[in-house]
This record gives sequence, C-alpha cells and structure tokens, in this order.
Amino acid sequence: MGFGAIIIGDEIIRGKRKDGHFAKVVELLAARGLTLDWSLYLGDDRPRLVETLRRTLAGDAVVFSFGGIGATPDDHTRQAAAEAAGLDLVLHPEAERNIRLRVAEAKIAVSAGVLALGEFPRGCEIVPNPFNGIPGFSLGHHYFVPGFPQMAWPMIEWVLDTHYADRFVARPDIEDAVIVWDNNESSMLPLMLRIERDYPRIKVFSLPSLGDETIERHLELGVRGDPQQVGLAMEEICRELTRLEIDFAKPKKNPSH
Repeated sequence: MGFGAIIIGDEIIRGKRKDGHFAKVVELLAARGLTLDWSLYLGDDRPRLVETLRRTLAGDAVVFSFGGIGATPDDHTRQAAAEAAGLDLVLHPEAERNIRLRVAEAKIAVSAGVLALGEFPRGCEIVPNPFNGIPGFSLGHHYFVPGFPQMAWPMIEWVLDTHYADRFVARPDIEDAVIVWDNNESSMLPLMLRIERDYPRIKVFSLPSLGDETIERHLELGVRGDPQQVGLAMEEICRELTRLEIDFAKPKKNPSH
C-alpha cells in the first residue's frame, strides 16, 4: 500500500495558479517517515475523473485528492467519485449538520446549493475541516479535500495521524551521493546494478548533467533507503570509483533525511 495524490483543477492545468499540494504532501509524508509514490494532475473533466478514480479505487494505494468538491458548475469530483464507485450521491447527515452550523454562524441563508457541499457518495465518511467546518469525505483509502491549502493541508495531516500512524517510520530513509566528473551513466551501470543486488534495502539513483560554462559534465551518483545500508553502500561506491581512478567528490549539500 503506497501513497498517491490527485491534484484537480483547470486553473492549475492551464497555469493560472501554481500548485503547492504536491510539495506539501511530500513534506507531510516525509515528516512521518513516508514517501509519495505517484501524483497526477487532472483538469475539471468529469469523464476523465471517473476513469481515473475507477482505476485508483481498484488499487490499494492511499490517495489524497485535492480540489473540485465545491458546488459550482466546474466542480466534478464528488459526482465523479460516486460514479466511479457505483454509488448514489446523497446528503451526508453529519456534513449537513456542520454546514447548517457554519451558515448559521455566518448568517447565510441555507440553500440547496450550500447543502450540495455535503452531498457525498452513499456510505462514505467525512474528513473534518478545521478551517471552516465544511468537511471533505473519504471513500475506502481515498480522501477528498478542497483545493484551498488552508483547508486541505490540515485535513491531510488529520487523515495521516488518525488512520495511518501505525505506518509511520521512526527511522526514515536517508540518501547520500557523490559527484562523478566527466563520466556517463552507462559506464556506471555495472556498479549500480551490483550495489542494488548486494544492498536490497536501498535504491541507487543517478542524475546526469551536461554541464555549462560554469561547471563541467558530471553525474550525481547516490543511494537512498535504509540508514544502515546507505553508509555501507556509499563506502563501496567510493572504493570502486577510487580503484577505477574515476574522479569524484562529495557534493556541497549534506545528505538529506
């Protein structure tokens, strides 16, 4: 069971607004020793949303969906989730209570449009919204929250801390790397394959750069994963690069946690 994110909205797809959800989900997961496995950006297109949600609902990932749960014509996420799951869209009793309380405090008339904010797939659970009380909802391991960061991010934190605390990692993965000068990935491939074979709890990565007028061509070669194996794997990489008389150096940045 991994973690995924679906970020919805024409305003993001068309570049009218800059997305911040991707980076924030990565940050919230990392703080708990977890990682994001995949992310999708989708416009406000109901058929495409239905198709995507049918596929993800059939999987076993924990999915955070941002945006499109309002009641305006360009909001399709609630309807798409219901259709993808083969469920009716109904007014959730607890959501209705929260909405009526909110509009009473704001001295706003209760209307069908306002109550539509609480129409979710039948049988789902709500995700509390500490910002204004108008909730999101969950369907299996899918959690649907508004597109507003002030609302969405505390809601995602609540989901993680309430439902997935047993998966938090006390010693999260770390990474370390070296800069290999004037070389290429193909020449490093035998070493990378051997390291992944001998250290099954880490992943090897390589980030090539063509260089420019300020820095020569190089390759960032590193490992990511179990803290105990990262150090051992990097020691072996450095020994092999030294044996092969390949020029390398530690990057200026510190290993990330």
